[in-house]
Amino acid sequence: MESNRVVSVIMPAYNSAQYISEAIESVIAQTYTRWELIIIDDASRDHTNNIIQDFAKKDTRIKFLWNSTNLGTHHTRNKGIEAAEGDFIAFLDADDQWKPQKLQKQVDLLVQGNTAACFASYDLIAENGEALRKQVQALPVLTYEKLLKANYVGNLTGIYNAKLLGKIYNPEIAKRQDWAMWLKVIEEGGPMEGIQESLAIYRQRKDSISRNKLEMIRYNFNVYHKILGFDLISSLWKMLIFLNEQLFVKPKQVKTIPVEK
Repeated sequence: MESNRVVSVIMPAYNSAQYISEAIESVIAQTYTRWELIIIDDASRDHTNNIIQDFAKKDTRIKFLWNSTNLGTHHTRNKGIEAAEGDFIAFLDADDQWKPQKLQKQVDLLVQGNTAACFASYDLIAENGEALRKQVQALPVLTYEKLLKANYVGNLTGIYNAKLLGKIYNPEIAKRQDWAMWLKVIEEGGPMEGIQESLAIYRQRKDSISRNKLEMIRYNFNVYHKILGFDLISSLWKMLIFLNEQLFVKPKQVKTIPVEK
């Protein structure tokens, strides 16, 4: 049964013409139909904005915003959050996809009132769309303490109750802003519930920050030190905890998907 709650879906886009149609179509294909899709083009140099406008002409639930100059992901996502009018706020990057029941299952969980935010497991595909037969499994419950050790929320699966928590924005850092945002969500709303079923598809890009280990370490340190306000020694200690979690604990959440016979 469909709720009357509206989900605002925030999709930043930059030079995404190769993938964005699939991302938009995965939102249109949702079994839960009460959504608005806010797509913000961050001054793309390809024909991304033309694709977005074509979809917006066909579906009034799709809203097109744009930046006159390239502002980066955090500013672009925040522009979408600011424009959001829904009860819940969810995120989908322009190169990723949702499975059809993603919103329905998450809205059903959120309207029960036991959690202010939730996330889910998701599949991995290569940059060319080839299935990698890998699935990142969501933890059943995610506390602030656990999330502080490493980012366990696939941003493409996260959704929070904006009517309950208010709008929670990305901090002004170039990378890892989604992790810092979900820490704030849990700080305000309590532990997030993890849906074990895979509800989304994440595209592993060659230039992904998660694939550039040195960059990831630097930006993670910035989250601890600049955003969360830990002193230098505490930030370094938390980085050691993060490295242990990232290298030895978090990989256990990645499972191989069996080949269908």
